[in-house]
Amino acid sequence: MGFSGDVFGWFSNDLAIDLGTATTLVYVHGKGIVLNEPSVVAVEKKSEKVLAVGAEAKKMLGRTPGNITAIRPMKEGVIADFEMAEQMLKYFIRKAHNRSAFVRPRIIIGVPSRITQVEQRAVRDSAELAGAREVYLIEEPVAAAIGAGLPITEPSGNMVVDVGGGTTDIAVISLGGIVYSESVKVAGDRMDEAIMNYIKKKYNLLIGEHMAERIKVEIGSAYPFEERKTMMIKGRDLISGIPRTLVVDDAEIREALQEPIGTIVNAIKVALENTPPELAGDIIDRGIVLTGGGSLLKGMDTRFREETNLPIITVDDPLTSVVLGVGKILDELDLLRKVSVMSQCSSLR
Repeated sequence: MGFSGDVFGWFSNDLAIDLGTATTLVYVHGKGIVLNEPSVVAVEKKSEKVLAVGAEAKKMLGRTPGNITAIRPMKEGVIADFEMAEQMLKYFIRKAHNRSAFVRPRIIIGVPSRITQVEQRAVRDSAELAGAREVYLIEEPVAAAIGAGLPITEPSGNMVVDVGGGTTDIAVISLGGIVYSESVKVAGDRMDEAIMNYIKKKYNLLIGEHMAERIKVEIGSAYPFEERKTMMIKGRDLISGIPRTLVVDDAEIREALQEPIGTIVNAIKVALENTPPELAGDIIDRGIVLTGGGSLLKGMDTRFREETNLPIITVDDPLTSVVLGVGKILDELDLLRKVSVMSQCSSLR
């Protein structure tokens, strides 16, 4: 889509944001990534007063007294709690600008590729209310491809698999736009849930989100390790009601993760089946680029390589590729003309 002329003069207070389900990253024009914090807000229930945002609020998840609740405003890549998303964005924008309340930046936000018009409006409105002067939305796979340094403006096929916290976005990109995309609401969070459910079902042990995430990071994998790995975990026994510890191994956690990883593999296969033949030839040569925080699960590249018989390229820092891609658009204005931006919110009058 086209841009009004005044857009092509970005200022140093303009921001690029990767508004993720698990983590929000903020990039300031000319400075780089200035903020990388969990997408969590802690609120006092009665007064609805915001007590903490980001890293401080995440520490409170599952550990709050009755009068405090820790909320994740984003669910499966989209806004689930509008007011909290606005408060969170407001906090992050101010923190990126050294707590100045007078800055009204222009913002580009990365969003999932299959986001609906209503969901787009929710993101734009919350950013506006948080203090943005203008808001632009760009599909996360396009941003991730730019951040990974792919030549997406050329007439050749690039395939990106972006495994985030709430969604996995798969896209075939050519000439700066998405030729075909597939999005599934299965990613890092669903893997944590699968581990929690498995431990609950097999051992009658209730574990929290923090513990599930730790298990995933330490011994979770999509492909068998050469050596067996074990981990001691803590939780509450569902029968006796008292705390208990037990040891689990990597094979069990791999079994727990079988369903979410299988869903992502199937989505990749669907995307490959729907790719035009000329672009499919490019993907055979170039491979699939794997990015997003969820792709840090050990052995994921090996599993995808085995399932698709295609080369799998893992980017250097998969957590930051989306925000770096959006940031690159802030820094290199000619990219704005070359990539398809999902939608624009006009200047506030």
